[in-house]
Amino acid sequence: MMLLLAGAVSAILGLVGLFEWIKDFFVLLRGGLPMLLLLGGIMAAYIGFDELQSKLREESEKQEEELAKAREEIDLMKAKAEQYREELERMKEERQKTA
Repeated sequence: MMLLLAGAVSAILGLVGLFEWIKDFFVLLRGGLPMLLLLGGIMAAYIGFDELQSKLREESEKQEEELAKAREEIDLMKAKAEQYREELERMKEERQKTA
């Protein structure tokens, strides 16, 4: 209850003060607005730069994963080729023995 009363009194005093010192309020607003815009712009540029770095990092990781997958496939194909080569040699030896 006390908090409700204090909030109402503060709101009324704030409204009266705003009307009483409206010119001072606009001077303060006029002086603070460019600063807020400047700080907001700097923050937006920083967030954009951070997002760009994150995107580039994700693309780099994706390319590295694809490269690793391709290397695994190459190693598998090399192993199969070696297996076929050995089988071919074995078949040649068997053919020479039978001939």
